Amino acid sequence: MMRLAVRTLRFRKGGFVATFIAVVFGTAIVMACGGLMETGIRSNVAPERLAAAPIVVSGKQSHLRPGAEDATPLPERVGVPASVVDKIRSVDGVSEAIGDYTFAAFGAGATEGHNWSSAALAPYRLTSGRAPRAGQVVVPGSDAKVGDRVTFLIKGEPATFTVSGLASGPAGHSFFSDRDAARCVDNPTSFAGVGVLVAPGTDVEAIKDRIEALDTGITVSTGIDRGLAEHVGGESQRVALISIAGSFGGIATMTMMFVVASTLALSAQHREREFALLRGIGTTPGQVRRMILGESLLVSIPAVLLGAVPGVFLGRFLFEQLGSHGVASPFVEFSQGWLPFVAGAGAAVLASIGAALIAARKSAKIRPVEALMEASLQRKWFSWVRLLFGLLFLGGGLALLIVTATVMTGPLAGATAGPSILCWAIGVALLGPFWTKVVLLLWRWPVQLLTRVNGRLAILNVTARSVAMSAAVMPVMLAVGISTANLYMQTTQVHAASEAFTRDLRADAVLVSEAGLSPALLNEVREAPGVASASAFVRSTAVIDEPRNAPFDEDGAPVLGVDAQGHDGTAPVRLTAGSLSGLVGSTVALPEYVASKMDRGIGSEITMTLGDGASVRLRVVALFAAERGYESIVLPASLVAAHTTDGLTKQILVRSEPGSDVRPALAAVAAKHPGVQVADRDTLVASNAEDLQTQAWINYMLVGMLIAYTAVSVINTLVSTTLRRRREFALQRLTGSTRAQVLRMLTTESTLIWLAGITLGTLVALACLLPYSATVSTSSLPTGPLWIYLAIIGAAGALTFTSTLLPATTTLRHSPTQPTHAD
Repeated sequence: MMRLAVRTLRFRKGGFVATFIAVVFGTAIVMACGGLMETGIRSNVAPERLAAAPIVVSGKQSHLRPGAEDATPLPERVGVPASVVDKIRSVDGVSEAIGDYTFAAFGAGATEGHNWSSAALAPYRLTSGRAPRAGQVVVPGSDAKVGDRVTFLIKGEPATFTVSGLASGPAGHSFFSDRDAARCVDNPTSFAGVGVLVAPGTDVEAIKDRIEALDTGITVSTGIDRGLAEHVGGESQRVALISIAGSFGGIATMTMMFVVASTLALSAQHREREFALLRGIGTTPGQVRRMILGESLLVSIPAVLLGAVPGVFLGRFLFEQLGSHGVASPFVEFSQGWLPFVAGAGAAVLASIGAALIAARKSAKIRPVEALMEASLQRKWFSWVRLLFGLLFLGGGLALLIVTATVMTGPLAGATAGPSILCWAIGVALLGPFWTKVVLLLWRWPVQLLTRVNGRLAILNVTARSVAMSAAVMPVMLAVGISTANLYMQTTQVHAASEAFTRDLRADAVLVSEAGLSPALLNEVREAPGVASASAFVRSTAVIDEPRNAPFDEDGAPVLGVDAQGHDGTAPVRLTAGSLSGLVGSTVALPEYVASKMDRGIGSEITMTLGDGASVRLRVVALFAAERGYESIVLPASLVAAHTTDGLTKQILVRSEPGSDVRPALAAVAAKHPGVQVADRDTLVASNAEDLQTQAWINYMLVGMLIAYTAVSVINTLVSTTLRRRREFALQRLTGSTRAQVLRMLTTESTLIWLAGITLGTLVALACLLPYSATVSTSSLPTGPLWIYLAIIGAAGALTFTSTLLPATTTLRHSPTQPTHAD
């Protein structure tokens, strides 16, 4: 039967092109997601500044809270205590252990400063001058010369040093004397990392094991893993990359399998007359099955091999885009070995084989006479298996809808709303003929009134060919439903988060500086004319350790740092108990919902692990109202800033007196401090939504890929369905219909397909969006620009009409008496 399968492919190429294209694109998408997954798992970062040290010791960038199963990545750099350095030096085989101070120092073409002794850990070499002493600095090769005076912004204050030397090596780093560097860091008893030098011929892995036994709060890296110690946030970005690749890869795999299966099933359905004739001349059911399976393998295997080529480039493109938007570390090397190829190829081939077996089951078991009748009339449109799975998927969508509406809160609702889209879409598609009939009952009369004779003929065709019509409607439904739901989920979440933040935001202006703002500047701002209140503003993430029933997931709790203030302060909170005037030292203000879940009130205490791993015991001084799902913990700004990577305050919130314009006064103050800028509250709102906007952009890009893939399915299905009707068009031409009349009839049919597809797709999207919107925002209706929906249905219409009318126009150019082929 394989020989027959090969001959079938030779003479029926058109019938298998759709399957080939679907497998090629599906393999490329799944392979690209596999490459992202492998890159996240490997997280290979080539060491640069610490490349000369065979072993690098850093702080453990994760925290396992009591009773939790998964560790929470820590967003700030976790230091290595200086006491650990002495222990490392005593380890057998270690020749030297050098601690590295790292701090923000903007100037002379650099953004980071270090102690000069740590320059030995990298390929730095003095090209001129000498090592720095007190008040001196070694800068990377730049326009500066030895003896020049260079000003750096350190902790928001300008500091001038004399250039003692120039060095070649990784750019962006300046080196100060060890004593000056110790004064510039917030905590001189802790190093950003420790480079370990070993004696020649020593077993590095054995020394690594000995160092790991010294302290449980450190991470010891060798080889390619040393690069992760240089880049803070690498662990959290690694987790984010794996999560994105896993979730999107799963959706892409399911979508690919569904598209490939539906394309193959449609191809088999178009050949039912051929299978009926084969059965009529004595072909056994087993032979038919083997022939269909052989055809599927002959098409899918070359398609998989071809799809691997764009899969490599697509994976690298996606990784570069994620890196440029801060989701993936740009220092990580993209990795895409044989495992992603096996995943993409395996999913595509399995989808092809599964679809072939399903298609062959019906064609092989049916009796020859019944097969001819079935192929002609298409009376039976579903099996009990299809009905069962269709109801199961619809039931899954309903269950996820209920969970989204009743259990989930805030952004967490996306964890159940997202999968519900596929459940609804697949459930509707499996029972497609039923839903198509229902929707066409709604649209047939308006369309017939507008199109008259052509509409009546098109509706008669649609009624007689309901199963084939369903095959054309379902891809349109899939494209509209998936794209509408995913895009409006993002716009709704971004809008809800912005609303939750701005609802209580009372700042009229904000001072910002990437180099940090000094405490002296805050005092100057408070004394400026027209300023009613001013407060430092710092962001981070922390973990609540005690009590253990804190309502935050493994990603930790968002933390806002503000200064102590009265009721008219700038803190974006609505107090319900206590006061922020006592927010000093080791204190905290909690959202009411969080406090109630933990059974805490004014005067009680909680234990938190801050962003750099430091554990603090905090006393509750205030409670405030907050939107569910968008709660943040409020701490003193000085406490939060001290436990961030750079230790800087980069924003100051300012509230003006009624009727006053404080911007001129703030501009005058900012002019005295280099690097400080004055912005309005919109800048603060945009900064708050930056992470959500990044996540939204990622989803737009990934959903766009799925939309493009489902568009391929729409084109494949409609072109294949149209070409199959050559005999019908020829018969209409022979009975007196002109080409224009046939095209008008097809235009009406395309309109019905488009209307049915967007109706079902919109209902599928609403089944996801309505509970999601009610959960993440105060409205049950999704928010977002209307043009998104109009663009989606417009693109669906363009695909539908083009994929139907273009091949029909080509077919109608031939004489109606010209012989036609089955395809």
